Amino acid sequence: MEPVETVKAAHAVVMNTQFYLACGIFFIALALIISEKIHKTIVALFGASLILVLKILEQHEAFHLEEFGVDWNVIFLLIGMMIIINLMRPTGLFEYIAIRSAKAGRGEPLRIMVIFAIITAVLSALLDNVTTVLLLAPVTLLIADALEVDPIPYLIVEALASNIGGTATLIGDPPNIMIASKAKLDFMDFILNLTPIVIITMVVVIVILKLVFGKRLKTRDELKERIMQMDERDAIKDPVMLIKSLVVLGIVLVGFVLHGLFHYEPATVALFGAGLLLLLSGTHEPHHILAEIEWPVIFFFIGLFIMVGGLVKVGAISLMSQKMLALTKGNLFATSMVIMWFSAIASAVVDNIPYVATMNPLVIDMARELWPGHAGMELLQHPELMPIWWSLALGACLGGNGSAIGASANVIVVGMAEKAGHKISFLKFMAYGLPIMFITVFISMIYVWLRYYAFS
Repeated sequence: MEPVETVKAAHAVVMNTQFYLACGIFFIALALIISEKIHKTIVALFGASLILVLKILEQHEAFHLEEFGVDWNVIFLLIGMMIIINLMRPTGLFEYIAIRSAKAGRGEPLRIMVIFAIITAVLSALLDNVTTVLLLAPVTLLIADALEVDPIPYLIVEALASNIGGTATLIGDPPNIMIASKAKLDFMDFILNLTPIVIITMVVVIVILKLVFGKRLKTRDELKERIMQMDERDAIKDPVMLIKSLVVLGIVLVGFVLHGLFHYEPATVALFGAGLLLLLSGTHEPHHILAEIEWPVIFFFIGLFIMVGGLVKVGAISLMSQKMLALTKGNLFATSMVIMWFSAIASAVVDNIPYVATMNPLVIDMARELWPGHAGMELLQHPELMPIWWSLALGACLGGNGSAIGASANVIVVGMAEKAGHKISFLKFMAYGLPIMFITVFISMIYVWLRYYAFS
């Protein structure tokens, strides 16, 4: 055999070995994450370290190359928003909102559930769904206790509403942050394309809540009066910091809306807001604020990006995209629907974050197959590709409602409920979540068809 041919053969063997190693590491890690026997951050970091140690990815590829490496825009956007929320939390704003909402419901359990669902959806769109449930769940338990009603339906409904509301904006749900970063989409792209369907689905969910719980949620008049006697103003602990926080949050939200116009990445806006609020807070030692950042979540993302980067480099993602196109025979409407439903069902089984981390490069690779002459923004935002991005976002975010492990917000709600002595079983969550998932994804399917395909 000629020397050149020998080198080529050896390279092919190495690539073939790396292909199976990368796939093996990823799917074993995925199985461990689903099993929850080992914390998902530990699994992701160890899997990423294996990818680096086995040289499936070189370190500079993992940390510096956009094609294979860590998406630092996602990482620093999350860190920036976490700092802002950690500084806002002690002000008592969220307790104020919850008590004010309960009083607006006149102590009626069903009305309070509907108001809490709407508040959760709105806050999840403006902050993020994980933060929203973390802040509202403790107050929900307090209100349910005062009314002497079962808090489990309230908590599950809030988890479901957080995932639906989080679908509406770039910052609402981690999968959207990841999709926006890969597809170079801005805040207004999500508002214009996803917010309308989120409003429609929330209206449908509220109607369902009234039908399901209309006669089941009852309490005594004296308990309703107990809610009306609560003074929401007592919840505000630091009025000065509250004003500063609201001003900075307003600046950040305006920055998100306009970031595409001024060519800033969302992470830049979030970090500016975090730095400004830290400065205005007068905090001399930021250690406790930085310590409260959800570092396990951050490092889970980092590990995940590196493992998926390994799959991209060895060609596994390219192979999957070719199979997807073969399945739908290049029909973009069929591809869009397959991605939406597959995303929804997969996200109910697997946390939607690792799922979207895998699908993002698959969609990009599929676009390269369909439009080989295009590159950069021309490829990522090809008019015929855009409905596929929105289908991925809708399927992944709404599919997270299908089970207790489908989204991070669900996991947090289940954990907080159990800590408070109200165990939510996997099947109980699914009994609420799965029907909502199928209804909302079905409505989204009709929306995508009507908006992007029916009249084209």
